[in-house]
Amino acid sequence: MFVAETLFRFGREPTDSVRERADRLRWVAENLAALHGLDIRVKGPEPDGPCALVANHLGYLDPVAILAHVPCIPIAKAEVADWPLLGEIGEATGCLFVRRECAMSGAAVLRGALRCLDAGVPVLAFPEGTTTAGDRVLPFFRGLFGVARIADVPVVPMTVRYFDGTRPWIGNDPFVPHYLRTAASARGRVEVTFHAPIAAKGSPEVIAERAREAIASAL
Repeated sequence: MFVAETLFRFGREPTDSVRERADRLRWVAENLAALHGLDIRVKGPEPDGPCALVANHLGYLDPVAILAHVPCIPIAKAEVADWPLLGEIGEATGCLFVRRECAMSGAAVLRGALRCLDAGVPVLAFPEGTTTAGDRVLPFFRGLFGVARIADVPVVPMTVRYFDGTRPWIGNDPFVPHYLRTAASARGRVEVTFHAPIAAKGSPEVIAERAREAIASAL
């Protein structure tokens, strides 16, 4: 309980820069992973410098596993802001929350992503826009790929896989019951594979498909 309360208070502290917010999020992710006994295995070289990080999406453990290794600013759906603990931390540390049904919200988030990249900080997105069971990779939304091209930064694809009973969060399963089952389970394992960076050249659609193919190749 003490660790959870500390994370909550830490997340509410003001920050002064994008880099500081990313470093705070990494600290939070590392402690959340330790608190829940999450065994994170990493394959491939971790990126260094500003880039667009994109991954397949299995559930709320995905950003924890990635943020624990790479300080970055994630893009998340607006509903996450209402989740216990995680939403408060995300809002206080500058996560980019998007309402996907709102074009103005999407444009504002992409402008925020561009500011992060210009500041030298990676931006994390799950361009499928929803979670899967990990058996396939859905088509990607193009937004962040266009931003990467404007910022002239590489796209780094990542494949996320769960092992040892860690279950994807899919369908209509409510957040709190799934979280409680996950927290009560034995030590779970998440594997994150960092693929070779992709130059953000050509159309956003072409860049997105290249990233999607790299991610799918490791499933």
